[in-house]
Parts: sequence; structure tokens; C-alpha cells
Amino acid sequence: MSKDLVLHNLFNPEHINATIAFQAFTEPGRQGVEVFPLYGVAQTGPDGPTAALVRYQAGAITQRHRHMGFELVLVLDGELEDDNGKYGKGALIVSEPGSDHAPRSNKGCQLLVIWEKPVQRVPYEK
Repeated sequence: MSKDLVLHNLFNPEHINATIAFQAFTEPGRQGVEVFPLYGVAQTGPDGPTAALVRYQAGAITQRHRHMGFELVLVLDGELEDDNGKYGKGALIVSEPGSDHAPRSNKGCQLLVIWEKPVQRVPYEK
């Protein structure tokens, strides 16, 4: 029998912070962003989907990246912002393959993110 991961009270930021061990992203271009992986390429293959709980500290930014597949972001708490607007608690953002953005959060936020395929970082423009 498999072990299912069950997380409770995801819309309660105090509960999330008290029960989930977030880790800093190890790749460059994600200052102030932490992750709690739910599943990833180790389970799904090198081009497979990935899902994680993601926490942006106040002032956190992510380097611009392009979606190779769909990306779904559910804002659990706080406010996420990108090129297209600001998204508060309960917002669901579905980004299409080929789209790109540079997410950030001035106030901080907690998210559920599902990447259908790995993303590609977009080089900084000079």
C-alpha cells in the first residue's frame, strides 16, 4: 500500500508555517522563495510534472521564466504579482504553454504550484 501525503488547513498560514518544512530553492533566480516539494521529476521523469507548496517572503522575486507546459498557481495566502496583475488569497492562475512571467510578492504569499513540464529561465535583458 502506498503512503499518501495529506496536508490539512492549507488556507491557514499559521498552520502551514508550523507544520511544513520549507526549504530555500537551490537554483539561482529565486531570491526569498522557499519550496516544499509534493512530487517531481524523480517520480515523474525528466520532462514530467512537478508540484510544490511555495512560499515567497515579503519582497521575494523569481527570475522570468517560460512555461513549456501549463502552470497552475493557487494563492493560499498573501498576494502574488506578475506582469498581468496582482492575485490574492483564493486566486487561481493558469498560464499557458509558451507564456512567460516574472512572479514577485511585495507582501509575501503561500502558493500551491503545479508545473505540467519543467520551466525554462529567460535570460536577463541588458
